[in-house]
Amino acid sequence: MLFVTQTDLIKKLHAARATGLYERKFQQFVRVPLLIVDDFALKPLRAPHDEDFHELVAARYVRAATILTSNLDLSEWGDAVPDNRVLGAAILDRLRHGAYRIVIEGESFRKPKPMPENGETAVAKSSKKPHS
Repeated sequence: MLFVTQTDLIKKLHAARATGLYERKFQQFVRVPLLIVDDFALKPLRAPHDEDFHELVAARYVRAATILTSNLDLSEWGDAVPDNRVLGAAILDRLRHGAYRIVIEGESFRKPKPMPENGETAVAKSSKKPHS
């Protein structure tokens, strides 16, 4: 199993391409039995990263399990590949085929901490006196 954000996945593939290790890194992502990609479509995929992601999805298609998490509704996933709608449709077609969709509703568990009631800021104050 491998858990990675979409951004980190793309960064790793991009860095591997720059160092001549793209195929090796790509195959690592293809071969993992379960790939979990967090924050899918949070940032749009642009060329050549959209093509890399398509190739990865296609290589894993019906061969290995892939889980995507996203804060976007499924209807908004088409915006993940804004520069190439055909490629985006191909990605989504493979992702949706045979997929299970789980929608989790409710409040975020990442709630902000309440501000202090006495009006002080949350910035730590130094107890040292300034030098004269």
